[in-house]
Amino acid sequence: MNSVEEHRQEAPQTVNCMIVTVSDTRTEENDRSGHLMREMLEEAGYRVVKKMIVKDDYDTIRELIHEAAGDPEVEAVLLTGGTGISRRDTTYEAVASLLDKELPGFGEIFRYLSFAEDIGPAAILSRAIGGTVGNTAVFSMPGSTGAVKLALSRILVPELRHVKRELDKQG
Repeated sequence: MNSVEEHRQEAPQTVNCMIVTVSDTRTEENDRSGHLMREMLEEAGYRVVKKMIVKDDYDTIRELIHEAAGDPEVEAVLLTGGTGISRRDTTYEAVASLLDKELPGFGEIFRYLSFAEDIGPAAILSRAIGGTVGNTAVFSMPGSTGAVKLALSRILVPELRHVKRELDKQG
């Protein structure tokens, strides 16, 4: 057995997740991406401890992540939306400004999979980002249901427990 498989076996059985939909227009009724994220996480055995929709505002997003990182109940913050390149899209900048450690592989692999499996060269417009704020994992992805499904099914559902294991290591 290789070390990655050993780490996965040693990982916690669940991770407490906070879902954040960043949007100026979505409501609880039409937040398809947030609902899909909850469904996929819960089906995989993760625990959703909070779910909310916030406006695409740099300071609001930063404050929310900062508060979540200080909440012992929240172990991972998963954001969807606000990652585009329009002037209004501020999620990437807000997340990047808070990261203690960036996990560049998340964005790189997400864009690679998006290119190869879904949207072709338009993947260059994706500003998915991941990393840590203190002992909390933070991952931000585009707001479409296709992006959420791709990020969760191919990257986060398989690896989030492993990420938490690494964050829990002392030393």
